[in-house]
Amino acid sequence: MAAVRALVGSRLAAASAFASLSPGGRTPSQRAAIHLSAPQPAAKVALVLSGCGVYDGTEIHEASAILVHLSRGGAEVQIFAPDVPQMHVIDHTKGQPSESESRNVLTESARIARGKITDLAKLSAANHDAAIFPGGFGAAKNLLCCIAPVLAAKVLRGVEVTVGHEQEEGGKWPYAGTAEAIKALGAKHFVKEVAEAHVDQKNKVVTTPAFMCQAALHHIHDGIGAMVQKVLELTGK
Repeated sequence: MAAVRALVGSRLAAASAFASLSPGGRTPSQRAAIHLSAPQPAAKVALVLSGCGVYDGTEIHEASAILVHLSRGGAEVQIFAPDVPQMHVIDHTKGQPSESESRNVLTESARIARGKITDLAKLSAANHDAAIFPGGFGAAKNLLCCIAPVLAAKVLRGVEVTVGHEQEEGGKWPYAGTAEAIKALGAKHFVKEVAEAHVDQKNKVVTTPAFMCQAALHHIHDGIGAMVQKVLELTGK
């Protein structure tokens, strides 16, 4: 619609100028002013991957959901991953290491990015409004950190995050103990449902439980959508 308005505006301006030069043409005493607003700049978001596959890389469903919601929100996305060997390769049919294989994190992450990926060493905060880290064990194994909320707790003292509930509740929240680890680092944990996200307004950190909960995929997708929406709101774009 913005392109159509610009096109109509330029045509009206040209017609007005032509009329004023035509023999016998009259210049109207009043002209209609056409104000064309510039399009809102898109939020520039870096998506940092750690491989391809939940047990040795990025959780693929989480990464895909993030990309879907960023696309819907009109964000400009650039995908990054470190150009390093994976810690190890897990046979996802068995959940066990495959001793005979070795893989590269950047190469594996390119599967999710459909080839459009950049070495993490080239990521500059000055060029992006936000960075999102999907879950998956690769975050701990290949990014040399831990799951995303714990990473935030280590870097930002007193940060507010969520990994969902603080009790396992019969196996629904199998990683509930992570909340205590977060508190031990001096961070604040907030109990949230899987379809919710928590916003730390002071530190500008947004987290959602995702696969920390044994829930239907669409609920996890909704929670990631809530997170992405809050991230884009924080960018102001």
